[in-house]
Amino acid sequence: MAELAPCPECKSTHTYEMDNLLVCPECGYEWNLEDSQTATGELVVKDSNGTVLSNGDSVIVIKNLPVKGSSQNIKSGTKVKNIRLVEGDHNIDCKIDGFGAMALKSEFVRKA
Repeated sequence: MAELAPCPECKSTHTYEMDNLLVCPECGYEWNLEDSQTATGELVVKDSNGTVLSNGDSVIVIKNLPVKGSSQNIKSGTKVKNIRLVEGDHNIDCKIDGFGAMALKSEFVRKA
C-alpha cells in the first residue's frame, strides 16, 4: 500500500483518499494531491487568480495594504519585482520601493 501525503494543515499522517482528493480526519482539511507541495517536493504558491508563482516573478498588489508601524499604505496597483517564495503565512519576500523589505501574502497579489 502506498504511503499518502501528510495533511498540510495539521501534519497528521492519518490521511485517506476520497475520489480525487486527500482528506484529513483529524482537522477535516481536503486537498488535491496534484496541487500539494508534497506531490512535487517543492513549494507551490498561487496568486489571487490561481496562477502558480515562482522565484523572480513580478507581481501587482490588488488591494491597498496597511503597513505595520507606518502611516502609509501599499497602494493597489503597486508592481513588485523579483519576488522570493518562502514557507509560512506571508509566503512572498520582496523589496518595495519606498518601503524596503516586506513579506506579503500571495492572496493579495496577481502575476504581472
